[in-house]
Amino acid sequence: ATGPAPHLRRSGGAASVKAMLLEWCRARTRGYQHVDVQNFSGSWGSGLAFCALLHSFFPDAFDYAALQPGARRHNFTLAFATAEERAGCAQLLDVEDMVRLAVPDAKCIYTYVQELYRCLVAKGLVRTRKR
Repeated sequence: ATGPAPHLRRSGGAASVKAMLLEWCRARTRGYQHVDVQNFSGSWGSGLAFCALLHSFFPDAFDYAALQPGARRHNFTLAFATAEERAGCAQLLDVEDMVRLAVPDAKCIYTYVQELYRCLVAKGLVRTRKR
């Protein structure tokens, strides 16, 4: 994706912020194999959406092409560790909880992605539009 990321503080309430964050995730993960971000639940179930999102910012952190959708525990562990190490993002989600659920909880995913976005903005890796 090119261009500035959408500014998440626009007026319009939580629904528009959620829609903008989802579109940002789609744009950042577009073109990654086995990733099709459509929501904040099932789209994140294999862990690959997290890996793709992080790889889009830190391509040298790991070899995305070597990842497999069925290796969920590995994918979540890799993504959360990379987010913590490279973006300074607290690991708000537990790998075991993610593996236990076939379809992740949308509120949990949304909260984590918001925190990741906030950390990336703080590091200057995501540009937001000024008001």
